[in-house]
Amino acid sequence: MRLSTKSRYGVRALFDIAYHSRGLPTPIKEISRRQGVTPRYLEQIFQRLKKAGIVKSVRGPKGGYYLSRKPEEVVVSDIIRAMGESIEPIFCARPLKGRKRCRRESKCAAQVVWNEAGRRLVEYFNSVSLAGMCRIARELGIAGLSDHPLDSLI
Repeated sequence: MRLSTKSRYGVRALFDIAYHSRGLPTPIKEISRRQGVTPRYLEQIFQRLKKAGIVKSVRGPKGGYYLSRKPEEVVVSDIIRAMGESIEPIFCARPLKGRKRCRRESKCAAQVVWNEAGRRLVEYFNSVSLAGMCRIARELGIAGLSDHPLDSLI
């Protein structure tokens, strides 16, 4: 299985919001700077995330995107699906609309393996929330906005 850049960057962008935003709208330019993804590409990604109901937006000088649900409620599989991707390792494991079923389906031991791999991957992606990714980031020592030395002075 190979995820598209939209899925990978979508996960990174939403992690960025969960980790750095403090619940406030986050401008695309800030996410772009921290994640090294062009603002234009992020806009495309956020349009899909908005359509999927994962984020909302606010216009204006203090505008940006924010999560429409708590970070604990947004899992990696939600983001991948919002990008229009399947989590299945290969298409014959679960044919997509418009594709023919595999002619070897009823007599293919490999397909059983692919189905199980897909099931486990979906299970894992369903278990990883943005809140969980934030815990991982703290364990890795990644500085968040609340870790900024000037925050204690305000």
